Amino acid sequence: MSTTAKFISGSPKISRISTSHIERANLTVRMQLRRFTRLTNGFSKKLANLKAMVDVFFVWYNFSQVHQTLRMTPAMEAGWTDHIWTVKELMTTWD
Repeated sequence: MSTTAKFISGSPKISRISTSHIERANLTVRMQLRRFTRLTNGFSKKLANLKAMVDVFFVWYNFSQVHQTLRMTPAMEAGWTDHIWTVKELMTTWD
């Protein structure tokens, strides 16, 4: 595995530059998916299983989990759906 440096240019507003949103997202993923925490026995032995679990988490998080600040799911806020999805709906509409 390697990394590649990529130059990205633009003119961001200096007062709006912040890492707090991505740091909060990383914390949420680490706390909700214990697979990303050190010294846990809930790790995925296969990369495919890890990818599937992350996919399930993000669909649940965006379509079924009501967020306190929004008072609805992010998918409802974005206009992608008009109701909170049940876990059954998530699993039956999964591609």
